[in-house]
Amino acid sequence: MEYTQLGRTGLQVSPLCLGTMNFGPLTTEEDSFAIMDKALELGINFFDTANVYGWKL
Repeated sequence: MEYTQLGRTGLQVSPLCLGTMNFGPLTTEEDSFAIMDKALELGINFFDTANVYGWKL
């Protein structure tokens, strides 16, 4: 996986981003962790999160 620098932060992020919008309301906690673990295993280190995701939790 090739990484790119995120702005001027010095952070190196993957070009692929894992969206987590459905984690919580549509995905079990166990499945959510399994998906994130697999993404990390494959080199994805950029996760899209927002304070409105999982709003029913």
